[in-house]
Amino acid sequence: MSSTSSSGSELNLATVKMVLSAATSVAAAAMVARSVANDYLPDELRYHVSYYFHRFFGYFSSQMTIVIDESRGYVPNEVFKAAETYLATKISPSTRRINVSKEDKDKNFNVTVDRDEEVTDTFNGVKLRWILVCRQVETNGSRNSTQRLEERSFELSFHKKFKNLVLESYLPFLVKQAVSMRQKAKTLKLFTLDPDNMYGNYSEAWISVTLDHPSTFQTLALDPEFKRSIMEDIDRFVERKDFYRKVGKAWKRGYLLYGPPGTGKSSLIAAMANYLNFDIYDLDLTAVRTNSELRRLLIATANRSILVVEDIDCTIDLKDRTATEPPPNSQENDDPPQSKVTLSGLLNFVDGLWSSCGDERIIIFTTNYKEKLDSALLRPGRMDMHINMSYCTASGFKVLASNYLDIEEHRLFSEIEDAINAAEVSPADVAECLLRNDSIDEVLEGLLEFLKSKKIHEEDEVKAKIIKDQ
Repeated sequence: MSSTSSSGSELNLATVKMVLSAATSVAAAAMVARSVANDYLPDELRYHVSYYFHRFFGYFSSQMTIVIDESRGYVPNEVFKAAETYLATKISPSTRRINVSKEDKDKNFNVTVDRDEEVTDTFNGVKLRWILVCRQVETNGSRNSTQRLEERSFELSFHKKFKNLVLESYLPFLVKQAVSMRQKAKTLKLFTLDPDNMYGNYSEAWISVTLDHPSTFQTLALDPEFKRSIMEDIDRFVERKDFYRKVGKAWKRGYLLYGPPGTGKSSLIAAMANYLNFDIYDLDLTAVRTNSELRRLLIATANRSILVVEDIDCTIDLKDRTATEPPPNSQENDDPPQSKVTLSGLLNFVDGLWSSCGDERIIIFTTNYKEKLDSALLRPGRMDMHINMSYCTASGFKVLASNYLDIEEHRLFSEIEDAINAAEVSPADVAECLLRNDSIDEVLEGLLEFLKSKKIHEEDEVKAKIIKDQ
């Protein structure tokens, strides 16, 4: 009896060893095949081999895989961006390849997972495996040319029984953590359009540089009460997410900055960005060909950002609200396409259905001539607050004197303030005068002479105009 039992045990043990040996051989072969594929196969072929490999073994696995694409159509995938940020903290010493970048003004290195690299994470005792998959695809570009674009996606694998935990707890946790991490390490960016990438994935049409503008509300040469009203309006906006949702309005705010050149419109925009820690998207409407292209570019911008359209009265013809959008192939010969953005398209972009594709956004238009703009563009809901960037005032001069000369009082202040109130001079003109000498007395004397000559010149222009009109 014992002999029979012993033989059975030995047979079972041999069977187990054979199964384990076979499994080990298959796993080793799979690892070798994967390594060879990564090193020698072209991107497209490697993607297909990997796809069918995972699909085949998926039939025998208890694992589930969630695919997180970088974008869905024209819209960037928030979960992909969050995973990219979060997984940088999960890179282990066993990771073979990482991607490192740093721009000039960035405080730290930007580290991300490189393609085909595996990263593991543990959440509530559950092991989760991440891998970044990249593949090359072809798309139609300008003038019927073909462009090759890279499509990226994360694959998240885990045991099937933890699907609800991953979807309902882990992924929301990951997104929340990534938002917090980005805000702490954020370097402000200034985005502008790249015409060569305005096809396919519209998020790639925006290219960025570090925004290192030193302007703040403390340094702006504006009346203190005026600055306070702007800051209070901004604070009220960012704190009222639930209010906007309750009343059925998109969570956005529109500002119109108008006034003569040199009155600080760009400095105010930079101060708002620094105050809110919002990126700036500088939209050149002359580079946008159609209303539909404008909509795609809008939804490719990020939340918590400022969209700026400078000199709105000069960029496109905004008079015809009924103009229809031309067919996409209506250009003749090989002439470069002209901007066909219409006022109706712009209004829909500012206040229509497409304006709700995103949260916590500020839209700013600037102009030197407010009277040239169509009244439909100026009403509340589109441009909610009109900010008159006027000529320099006495209080504005005091701010500039404090910033540039580190002084709060001087014997010439009273005379200079009277001269500033009597002349039409921009803060930029005053600031330029304050830079011309190291001696405070000489600087202020020079500014006073400039203001007096400016006043005389303005009076001469008025007299000349009266004579001409007679």
